[in-house]
Amino acid sequence: MALYISLNVLINAFLLLTSICLGLPIAVFFVECMAGILLKQKPKQKYSEVLSKVAILIPAHNEAVSIGTTLSHLPRSRNARIIVIADNCTDETAAIAREHGAIVLQRRDLSHRGKGYALDYGLQYLKSGNPPDVVAIVDADCIVSPGTIEQLAQTAIAFNRPVQATNLLRPPLNFTHKDTIATLAFMVKNLVRQRGLQGLGLPVTLTGTGMALPWSLVEKVTFATGNIVEDKQLGIDLTIAGYAPVFCEEALVSGYFPQEKQAKNTQKVRWVHGHLQILTQVPQMIRLSLMKRRFDLLAIALDLAIPPLSLLCAIWFAITALALFSSLFFTTAWISMIFLGEGLLIFLAILGTWLKFGRSYIKLQSLLTIPIYVIENMSINFAFVRSPQKEWIRTARDKKVVK
Repeated sequence: MALYISLNVLINAFLLLTSICLGLPIAVFFVECMAGILLKQKPKQKYSEVLSKVAILIPAHNEAVSIGTTLSHLPRSRNARIIVIADNCTDETAAIAREHGAIVLQRRDLSHRGKGYALDYGLQYLKSGNPPDVVAIVDADCIVSPGTIEQLAQTAIAFNRPVQATNLLRPPLNFTHKDTIATLAFMVKNLVRQRGLQGLGLPVTLTGTGMALPWSLVEKVTFATGNIVEDKQLGIDLTIAGYAPVFCEEALVSGYFPQEKQAKNTQKVRWVHGHLQILTQVPQMIRLSLMKRRFDLLAIALDLAIPPLSLLCAIWFAITALALFSSLFFTTAWISMIFLGEGLLIFLAILGTWLKFGRSYIKLQSLLTIPIYVIENMSINFAFVRSPQKEWIRTARDKKVVK
């Protein structure tokens, strides 16, 4: 009997502590999403009609298939320089970029690979000549909507802070329900939560493409790193330096999910493993926020503490199942009710996103495949425990690009 009581106390204590640890990121996730769904965005600000000098940096590694399409959607004006950094390329990327009128820098350094090193190479080129007012960064496999570069540049100058455009992914041509769920998850992360953070007056996340910063901020941070999520790290470093990123919703950059299964997995592994590595900085950010008495740093820590959506759902499901099973023998029902309440918050956030932003092209029945999507992504999460990806690996491109 004494053993049973001791075991019951231990299990109750474990589940209660787990509910608190899991409940915090879920609560932050819910608040960010609800703010993004319910808060009205501020009216578009009127900027000076004087156009800033902009340098558009495009790091590219073997992007011959997509670079032409990307360049064809960029603005052509005397105030905008398009610079393609052909980074360790073995295909026709450089030649195609020149055909489209871009300045091409060819970099060869196999010991320092990754987007961060390519960007630093482009910035060093700009420092040696005529520096621009604003640097915009665009991936070589995305579509930049009309007016996006101008909006980013004007916002960066007006606020003297880095700016992030809306960055969305479209499903591939032959998409499945799982691709649709991945599209919805990307929308939650890059649109809804960004809107929420902006509406609450908090720093947003830099997503790697469709971002810009005033030239004066280039020296504030280090670009030349092999970090596989250099965009997130850049946003953290700039916020610590006192220049928190802002969100420019009307600016839009879009890409597409690869159709080949291996390419999809490579992309997901980089995103998930990179985010999980960034999670290790949460205690440091909390400590720094307390030392400096800065709420924006605490907000970043709380935002970083939210795992990727599929992993968050998987953890919740596993712990909730354990709590429900334990309630049959040990724990009291109210602990299970806490976990069910946390699950309700996740559900409401996802449903609210679909109702406001995704209902027009995401079918309701697709939402029923979310459990399958979560289960299939578990192998990526388990791989992080066994062998986390630490080096940048390029996602293979499809043979045809959506235009």
